[in-house]
Amino acid sequence: MAKKVTSKKETQQESTVTPEMQAYRQLDVDVAVEKRLVALYTLQLVDSEIDKIKIIRGELPQAIEDLEDEIAGLETRISNFNNDIEATNQKMAAEKNEIAEHNEMIKKYEKQQDNVRNNREFEAINKEIEYKNLQIQLCERHLKEAKAHISEVEQHIKAAELLLENRHKDLDVKKAELDDIIKETEKDENRLMEKSHEQEQFIEPRYLTAYKRIRNAARNGLAVVTIDRDACGGCFSKIPPQRQTEIKMHKKVIVCEHCGRILVDDDIAEKAQAGIQK
Repeated sequence: MAKKVTSKKETQQESTVTPEMQAYRQLDVDVAVEKRLVALYTLQLVDSEIDKIKIIRGELPQAIEDLEDEIAGLETRISNFNNDIEATNQKMAAEKNEIAEHNEMIKKYEKQQDNVRNNREFEAINKEIEYKNLQIQLCERHLKEAKAHISEVEQHIKAAELLLENRHKDLDVKKAELDDIIKETEKDENRLMEKSHEQEQFIEPRYLTAYKRIRNAARNGLAVVTIDRDACGGCFSKIPPQRQTEIKMHKKVIVCEHCGRILVDDDIAEKAQAGIQK
């Protein structure tokens, strides 16, 4: 096997890297990792405070959204009812026109009866008149049914409008409650949101993406947790002693093998708390 040829320049560079320099380089790496962990846990603390504010709002935003959907549905229903009445009125107008036409034909047939030449012609015209009268009766029945239908639809409209009015009142009350809560917490929320965005600037995109993914998947919104009684502060699974030692060394970002949350020790937590209180 051919031996690697080391140039004079490379030999000089290697010879200039002292143990002290290697220690400083390792220290720089450790400091960078520690800063990343502090930034991640600080971000978690800030986002958890934002979550608390949202909890104070409770289910009001969802209740408002549900009421708005119900109101939109009621308005659509009322609009459909009105369209139904309009279409029925058009049918009634057509029935009335048909009745008028039948009456005109009856008058015409009655005049023709005065000039008939025999009984057969008279009976034929009389049958036409009877048929037209039956047509008129049918139209009148349709008119009666249409009026009853409109009356029924109008009752539905009144009920829907009353319900719509009540829902608008409920919506106004819910929005007023939410506005009051927002006014009370708006200042704190804006401050925390700015702090959250500020912390995101200190975290590499891949870690920030992982943080948000874990946080969205967790029911309690915790993506970065401390070790509590030798267990993960998120899923409460036991952390082996060797793993705990690695976490305390701050040499790399370590996650829980069970839930995937990022694990930090009390030292990181204290530094994050101190940073927030500044």
